[in-house]
Amino acid sequence: MLSIQRLGVALAATFATGAALAQVVIIPDTALTPSQGLYSNAFGTLMVTTDGGNAANVGDPSGRNDDGFRGPIPFGYTLTNFFGQDYTDFFLNNNGNITFGAGLAAFTPNGPQGATQPVIAPFFGDVDTRGANSGLVYYNTSIPNETIITWDHVGYFGAHDDKLDTFQLVVRGPNFVIPAGEGQIGFFWTTMQWETGDASGGSGGFGGTPAAVGFGDGQSNGFVLQGSTANGIASVVNDEMIWFNINTQGQPVTILPEPETYALMLAGLALLGAAARRRRQG
Repeated sequence: MLSIQRLGVALAATFATGAALAQVVIIPDTALTPSQGLYSNAFGTLMVTTDGGNAANVGDPSGRNDDGFRGPIPFGYTLTNFFGQDYTDFFLNNNGNITFGAGLAAFTPNGPQGATQPVIAPFFGDVDTRGANSGLVYYNTSIPNETIITWDHVGYFGAHDDKLDTFQLVVRGPNFVIPAGEGQIGFFWTTMQWETGDASGGSGGFGGTPAAVGFGDGQSNGFVLQGSTANGIASVVNDEMIWFNINTQGQPVTILPEPETYALMLAGLALLGAAARRRRQG
């Protein structure tokens, strides 16, 4: 469960500075909950790249590529108020994320907030699907008010397929009826066996600069999972899940499992915000 104290401290710092968003807000690893598998097995359409860093694989009908992306892909609805902006389409990037406004060929994360455009990253790392035993990337926009993106048993750079990762991103539109305990954006991970590509300083899938998990606004502000870009991130998210809602400020907020605990947290944050305002006025 999300640490109320740690989230309160992070948001209190935001109030105290008078800023709309802290530069980097840390999502505690304890916010993750065990998963029973992927959210959905309806993978949908194979991603065939339209652009990206590896020109040799752009448009390859097999979908196998390194650093490629596809887009813009219509949501079929409007993702509203994500860091204050509305989006009707997205770019699907092979390297474990989606972006808005442009594709992203970058493979070494500086936290998701290091991207030059708004980004949602369930596992921003150097995915390489060119290995014969690697799976591929899929997107499903056929479900009304819901988008499912799956990185299915994908390998890592350069064309390694001895270790494979499986993870999924779920995005929901404003007309989706969200069940209790779920949210607008979900990250799901099953077996995660690697966290770094060779070009990110890694060897055998580890070391160097490991993958990152979280959100960024394209202007160096973001929300990142505590274990991001640190050794062990693959084991942190292995067989885990997490849901988020977008609050009225356009920021991702982790869904807590107990409604009464969430109410207590909001009450505590209100007190912290009031205290911060009094300090500024004093």
